[in-house]
Order: sequence, then C-alpha cells, then structure tokens
Amino acid sequence: MSEEQKKKFHKKWEELNIGLKVLIITGGVILVAGLMVLMGFIVMWLWNWLMPHLFGLPVISYWEAWGIFILSQILFRGFHGSHHASERGRKRKLRNRIREMDDETLATDFTAE
Repeated sequence: MSEEQKKKFHKKWEELNIGLKVLIITGGVILVAGLMVLMGFIVMWLWNWLMPHLFGLPVISYWEAWGIFILSQILFRGFHGSHHASERGRKRKLRNRIREMDDETLATDFTAE
C-alpha cells in the first residue's frame, strides 16, 4: 500500500462515526474467530478422513487437530509468522536495482561469476 493510499484510508477511517467503527471492529473479530474455529474443524475432518484409512493412525479430537495445525505452522513457517511482506519488499528492491543497471554492467556482473 502506497503512502497516498494509506492517507486516504486513514482519512476515511477518521470520517466514520464511532458506532460504525465499533461495528467494523466487532465484525472483524467475529470473522477471525469464526475462521479459526473452522480451521480446527477442517484439519480434524481431513485427518479423520484420510489418516486412519491410509496409515492406520488414530482418529483425533478438535483440540488435537489444533495442536497438529499449530505444530505444522511452527515446523513449516517458524516462530516469526508471515514474512511475505518483507519478501515482497526484498524482491521489489532487487527488481529496482536491476532496472537501474545498464546492460553493460549487468553483462559484466554475470560474466564475473
């Protein structure tokens, strides 16, 4: 999001009355909580549908499904959470540096390796 877009968003947010702000925030919290509950059921359903039949593993409960989900997040993403935004920024900076380089510099950099 560019600085101009951020300014427009903040201006629109400030123009909203307090009741609408409370409604938006409450709706967002309810939506996130609902998606979290749904995620636990999806993991449980997929596990109980596949794993006992394929590998002879036991059927799991809702909270065990949450444990598996959290463990998989730790193992595959690490403790730092999402890093997509920083990855996008790094790629954008790299693209800009490449654009700034002329063809001669680019060719000499690649042949030096």
